[in-house]
Amino acid sequence: MALIDLANPTRFLAFAERALPWLAGAAAAAFAAGLYLAWFVAPDDYQQGATVKIMFVHVPAAWLGMAAWALMSLAALGTLVWRHPLADVAARSAAPIGAAFTFLCLVTGALWGRPMWGAYWVWDARLTSMLVLFLMYLGLLALWRAVEDPARAGRLVAVLTLVGAINLPIIKFSVDWWNTLHQPASVFRLGGPTIDPSLLWPLMVMALAFTLLFAVVQLAAMRNEILRRRVRALRIMQAQAAQRA
Repeated sequence: MALIDLANPTRFLAFAERALPWLAGAAAAAFAAGLYLAWFVAPDDYQQGATVKIMFVHVPAAWLGMAAWALMSLAALGTLVWRHPLADVAARSAAPIGAAFTFLCLVTGALWGRPMWGAYWVWDARLTSMLVLFLMYLGLLALWRAVEDPARAGRLVAVLTLVGAINLPIIKFSVDWWNTLHQPASVFRLGGPTIDPSLLWPLMVMALAFTLLFAVVQLAAMRNEILRRRVRALRIMQAQAAQRA
């Protein structure tokens, strides 16, 4: 099946039905391996102790919270520029998932910050920009519920999504642009990772596991959204037929 074929909702539904069991199995296996490496292989940090292992949830959650908005931005271009039939479906499905990962990032960051910084929350540039991202997710979810017509809501949300995408580089480079308590990039950096391999490999496996989980939930949510819209269209047709009768 060519990638362009997935633009057809019926073919996408068939693809999702076949792919979901395999993705779910891969996600479960990755989580099993990642949790084993994180709790039984990765050592405690010499300064942070066992609290460093919050990283194995906090960091993937932060990455996927940002990745979900990036995916929504691509979908917004698909809605406004290319009129892709599933772009709006992808964006609407990704929004609550991205919000959940961003919320998880904020909560685990607070739990990690308390023993390290002496406070659950500080108005740090990285923390504040992530909070702004979470609030933007909530705003988009509210807008989708406020506008009844899915097509009109999709266009409005697409514009706001593209405007909000400016926050992504702010989150990424906030630790470089401002003097913050948050540590600078230690994985994706020009000079290579600065994390010891004993911590880096469990982190990457957990990141893979969370990414596979995101793919599973995204596919399932897109499938449900397509079916929901079909049911809505059928009800509208039945109502119109009843009015003409």
